[in-house]
Amino acid sequence: MSETARGRNQDRARVAGGQDHEVRYEANKEHVSKDNVKSATKSVGNSRDKVEDELDRKD
Repeated sequence: MSETARGRNQDRARVAGGQDHEVRYEANKEHVSKDNVKSATKSVGNSRDKVEDELDRKD
């Protein structure tokens, strides 16, 4: 089963907090710890924009 472009775009808009590679990527991108990313994901949900806004707010 192949993923559609729409499915890939929707997937990129989310941070899968349970997947280490996604958490590590976001932590490196935002220059924060993986725990900070997990905490932000729990706090605001898995929307990448909201997670990044939450991480920026904590700086």
